[in-house]
Amino acid sequence: MDVQVLRCFVAVADGATVTQVAAEAHMTQPALSRALRRLEHEVGAELFQQVGRLLRLTPAGRAFRQHAGVALEQLDRGLRTVHETVSPESGLIPLAFLHSLGTWLLPPLITGFRERFPRARFELRQAGEGVLVRNLLDGTADLLLTAGDPGHPLITWRRLLVEPLWLAVPPGHRLARRRRARLSEVADEPFIMLRHEQGLRTVTETLCRTAGFTPQVGFEGDEVATLRGLVGAGLGVALVPRPHAAAPADAPSYLRVTDVHSARDIGIARLTSRTLPPSSARFLDHVREHAASVAERQHVHAPAPENARTGP
Repeated sequence: MDVQVLRCFVAVADGATVTQVAAEAHMTQPALSRALRRLEHEVGAELFQQVGRLLRLTPAGRAFRQHAGVALEQLDRGLRTVHETVSPESGLIPLAFLHSLGTWLLPPLITGFRERFPRARFELRQAGEGVLVRNLLDGTADLLLTAGDPGHPLITWRRLLVEPLWLAVPPGHRLARRRRARLSEVADEPFIMLRHEQGLRTVTETLCRTAGFTPQVGFEGDEVATLRGLVGAGLGVALVPRPHAAAPADAPSYLRVTDVHSARDIGIARLTSRTLPPSSARFLDHVREHAASVAERQHVHAPAPENARTGP
C-alpha cells in the first residue's frame, strides 16, 4: 500500500478536493483518481461516492479513514524517532501552551534550550486548556505547558510554579490606590472572567466561594489580556496574573488579595503511557531544571515540594 496515496486518501476524506490534493502531491488529477481506485481495490471496498462534484466517504471509507489516520500517525512518529536517533541535536519538539504563558515563561525556556541545542526545532500551538489537552491526547503535542492539573487519567502533570493572582480593578476604582484588599470587598461587583472551559475561570469561582460569595459575571473572554483590557475600561474587576511587561496608562490597578490564597499552579504535562522522543524528553528535563530560575526573574513563586500527579 503506497504511503503517499494513503496520505492523499486522508486529505480527500477530510474535505480537500482531488484537484487540491493532486497539486500538493505533484500529481495530475487523473493520476490521483486512478491511485484512489487502486486503493479501493486493495481495501476491497468502495471508499468514496460521488455527490455532485464532490467525493463523500462511504461507511467503509469512514471506517478506513479512522485506521488510516492512526497508521500514518504511528509511521510519522517512527520516522521522527529514527531521525532523532541518527541526528539527536536537530529533533522536533511539538509543544502546546496556554496563551498567557507565551509572553513570559515559554520564551526564556526555549531560548535557554536552543543555546544548548541550536539545531532543535519547535512546533508550537497555543489555545485554551480544553483544546490543549486534546492536542496532547491525539498526539499533536508531546508536551503541554498549562495552568493547573488537567485531571485526566491518561496524563501525568508536574507542578513547576505557583503564580500569584491579583485583584485587578479599574483606574479610579474606590480600591485603586490601595496595595492590598480582601476579595470579599468586591463581592457585589461584576467580574470579568474567562469562559467555563478555561482553568482560570474555575480558580476564580473557587476563590470567590472561599471568600463567601458567588461572583456576578459581567463578561466572559478567551484570553487573560482581554480581561485586563476590559477591567481597564471600567467594565468590572478580575482575578488575573500581573502582567510581565510595561502596562499602558489606562491599565488596571493590581492589588494583593489577603483573605484567600489567590494563586494558580503552572505545570507541564505529558501522556503517561507514551515514551517521549529524545528531543522532547530533553526539553522536559530542561523545563524542570530551569523553570524556577525563570520564575525568580519574573517574581513568580516556585513550588515548595515538587509535586507530580500521574493519572490512575
